[in-house]
Amino acid sequence: MKIEKLIEEKNLKLTSARRELLEIFFHSAKPLSFEDVRSRIKMDKATFYRNVSKFEEQAILGSFESNDKKRYYELNTLPHAHFVCKICNGVECIKEPFSMSLDGYVIEDIILKGVCKQCNK
Repeated sequence: MKIEKLIEEKNLKLTSARRELLEIFFHSAKPLSFEDVRSRIKMDKATFYRNVSKFEEQAILGSFESNDKKRYYELNTLPHAHFVCKICNGVECIKEPFSMSLDGYVIEDIILKGVCKQCNK
């Protein structure tokens, strides 16, 4: 989906900061924190968080907190699980189908924690 169309559907103003952020998230294969993108953006930390907060309100982005107390953001696409390594704090999207259900609950996010393949060597 084009960024312009997405922003228009959500009744948001398309600013250069919003376009810049969405371009980064559209081209990322994994969740990103502020620290992951700060060298690629031309905005301060407050502008970053103000915009990702607005994107979360409009269900464009989803987020979760990792072991390292950083908040990671990604486009709201198909639901999937995430893996967080307790050694290197790396964050990965789980590509394999993964589902879980609990009677009477609505599960929105699944975060698995353990040791990643790289650290497990």
